[in-house]
Amino acid sequence: MIEWAALVFCTLATLVHIASAAMSLWRVRQHAAPAQPPRSLPPVSIIRPVCGLDPYDELTLRSTFELAHPDLDLVFCSARERDAAVPLVRQLMAEYPHVSARLLIGDDKSTPNPKLNNIIKGWVAARHRWIVIADSNVLMPADYVHQLMAAMRSDTGLACSPPIGSRPSGFWSEVECAFLNTYQARWQLAADTAGFGFAQGKSMLWRKDLLDAAGGIRALGVEIAEDAAATKVVRAEGLRVRLVDAPFEQPLGPRSKQQVLDRQIRWARLRRATFPLCYMPELLTGSVLPVISAALAAPVLEIDSISAAALMAALWFGVEALLARGAGWHVSAVSPVAWLVRDLVLPLVWLKGWTGDGFTWRGNDMTVAEPEQTRA
Repeated sequence: MIEWAALVFCTLATLVHIASAAMSLWRVRQHAAPAQPPRSLPPVSIIRPVCGLDPYDELTLRSTFELAHPDLDLVFCSARERDAAVPLVRQLMAEYPHVSARLLIGDDKSTPNPKLNNIIKGWVAARHRWIVIADSNVLMPADYVHQLMAAMRSDTGLACSPPIGSRPSGFWSEVECAFLNTYQARWQLAADTAGFGFAQGKSMLWRKDLLDAAGGIRALGVEIAEDAAATKVVRAEGLRVRLVDAPFEQPLGPRSKQQVLDRQIRWARLRRATFPLCYMPELLTGSVLPVISAALAAPVLEIDSISAAALMAALWFGVEALLARGAGWHVSAVSPVAWLVRDLVLPLVWLKGWTGDGFTWRGNDMTVAEPEQTRA
């Protein structure tokens, strides 16, 4: 019975794995330039909060000034005048005097989310009805706004994009790509294709009146993660969150093991706190349990356990390689090892998501605990 149960599980898990990869690849491959020419699109405000400097921030922030859109209002936000990113923003504004851009300094502190607090002043100052909120480490292609607009439908309240890791430097940066691309982006694109899109805070296109009617930008502070709150706000209005077909890059540069683990544990705790029922089955999504199940089912297949496990791993990671290649995402000779390490780490990350509440984001100590628990 154990052998047959193991065979059924690894078969179902593999079919889901293949289906999610196929759905994601279909989404990316159908991407084409939006039908609307740039000048037919409405004016857009882009809010980019900055906090410290990442390795590729000059490249990513510069891309904001080089977008192919005729009417942009760029609003950069920093909580502190002395933030390391402030001189870079001012330098770029001086290099592109023909682009409408402002830098706002100040910290609202009206929510438990420091990133959201930094954004509030930009939301208030935004000049246009359509507003994009984008992290400083998102690399914007020239048609960035057009792609976000193309994701909007009559039933859509929010268009966004998960990050696609690119330009890794070092092994643990490769592991970060393994988490971001053929794992997290794959599941997000597949869920969106099936009609269950979740907001991703890296890039979000809002219609200002929709969010203002729900309580304004501070309404995103009811959850510790603003993208989780955004998902719930949009669904409460009877609308959908949609992803762009070809997600935008996040250049990584070097990463340490601790940086990668801390980030994944932070995201795990946020998902557990905001969507616990969706978080529970995440333990089943990596390759570890299917590979173990294949080994247990080996007698039914009339092969030895090692061969069964090796064949399952080859199939599992072969699907990821096809997805990465087909989608044009980063893949290298190191990628299979990075995928394996990621899947070995996944159970630990999942467990850490359940067993702790606190985390640190850019020097800010935060918690997913309810206010009563925090006071206690």
